[in-house]
Amino acid sequence: MRTFKLQYIRNLAIAGLSAVVALAGCTKDFERINTNPYGVSEDDLKTDFRLIGEPFKQIQNSIYGNSPGWVMQVQQNLEGDIWSGYMGVPGPFGNGGNNNSTYNLIDGWTVVMWGCAYGNYPDAPNLSVMPVARRIEQLAGEEFKDFKAWMQILKVLVMQRVSDVYGPIIYTKYGVINPDKSIDYDSQKDAYYAFFKDLNDAIAVLTPLRTSTLKPFEKFDLTYDGSHGAWLKFANSLRLRLAIRIAKVDPVKAKAEGEAALSNPGGLLTTVADIAAVNIAPTPNPYNTYTSGYNDIRMGAPMESILTGYNDPRISKYFETSSAVPGVFKGIRTGIALPDKIYADYSKLAPMPSKMQLMTAAEVWFLKAEAALRGWSEAGTAKDNYEAGVRASFEQYELSSRADAYLANNTAKAAPYVDTKNAVNNVNAGNPTLSTVTIRWEEGDAFERKLERIITQKWIAVFPDGQEAWSEFRRTGYPKLFKVVVNNSGGKIPTDLYIRRVNFAFTEYASNPLGVQRAVTLLGGPDNGGTRLWWDKP
Repeated sequence: MRTFKLQYIRNLAIAGLSAVVALAGCTKDFERINTNPYGVSEDDLKTDFRLIGEPFKQIQNSIYGNSPGWVMQVQQNLEGDIWSGYMGVPGPFGNGGNNNSTYNLIDGWTVVMWGCAYGNYPDAPNLSVMPVARRIEQLAGEEFKDFKAWMQILKVLVMQRVSDVYGPIIYTKYGVINPDKSIDYDSQKDAYYAFFKDLNDAIAVLTPLRTSTLKPFEKFDLTYDGSHGAWLKFANSLRLRLAIRIAKVDPVKAKAEGEAALSNPGGLLTTVADIAAVNIAPTPNPYNTYTSGYNDIRMGAPMESILTGYNDPRISKYFETSSAVPGVFKGIRTGIALPDKIYADYSKLAPMPSKMQLMTAAEVWFLKAEAALRGWSEAGTAKDNYEAGVRASFEQYELSSRADAYLANNTAKAAPYVDTKNAVNNVNAGNPTLSTVTIRWEEGDAFERKLERIITQKWIAVFPDGQEAWSEFRRTGYPKLFKVVVNNSGGKIPTDLYIRRVNFAFTEYASNPLGVQRAVTLLGGPDNGGTRLWWDKP
């Protein structure tokens, strides 16, 4: 990351710069930017849907906050990507290494996802979700129900990610300012229930349109070129993801929502061609910038351990071999002492296309595998779904010919990890954080062993989406990940517990103090990274 950007973010945190209340500032700014942006009449804009359609590009580009690239870096790469075990930082940039990687959460980093979601992050004014969604809802009315449905799907996709980082969020109460000038948060449970309602409403609109050849979204759709049927599949798949997410804490609701997704005639993402990915061209993929431009990110140690242990051919699709040990893949353990950028010669990420992956067919097959394991109707068998998930991932990376041998392997396990720079960071054979789960499906295994096998393969397949992988790790404990060696949280985040969430944005304490204070009471613990989310049941 460019030094001046990091310094700016740090200064922002130190100064305690307050942002305007989410609704007041971001809605005004959105209307200024997006109302009649073409200098023609509103009737003309409605003729080809541009007035209502153009804001969708803004939402799609706000899912990750991929432009400017450093915004995604601080809200995704330096959070979920490293905490999931996917990636590691090669040096001590950002507060001398005393930062997110060692559990000392930097306020100027953790504020960014919140600011982009609510449109009040001053250095990324084009990234916004809730004010844009609210404007689309106003424009759509009853006349453009399919546009409203599309908006609801995207809104749920983004805000589910936000909730899975912070917990309680402003969702159903967005736009409602209390007499005391505060805005209330939803508990995470209430937010999830609202997500399901919005998805159900969207699915009800799109289901009868699934075979339509009309494509009113086409000019504005960076993901599916305006296909109602494709968006319906994605909505069903997202519903299944959220249902699985709450399966431990709210099994009755999870089963009902999951079975609704599984039984919808529109279907799910099942083929490689069904992938949901936002085309951000001509913007380069931010991961290419992080690994080769900034030289700020490298392969994670758990990725090395599991992929090399399994002799998994996807490793060369995800990463390059290192120059530290030529021809060998080397990953960095998160949460270690970094006196300087000594790990820069470890494995870079392989070049990625200008598409940001949202969900793959492989992930959905693994969701179905867990649904079957839990006995949900319409889910099929866990074995068939598990194997279909592996095959779909191999096909995605043009490795189909190697899937059969991989699935038949019942001996390969995660390999011990060796840090060639500092043996203190090694993870030796027999270490309890070193996974022993094998690849081949074993029908006689206990539930928990089967679940570990499913989640481990899902973890491999959803790469590079570290936030999703981190969420699943928190929910299930799988795959097994290495603990941090250096913990700078001051006791807030126990090393054995791993990091569970991110504290609320410091700007909320300045601009919405009463609202955020009430939100803290919804957590069931202090506002820090050691407090579990609602669905994160031990």
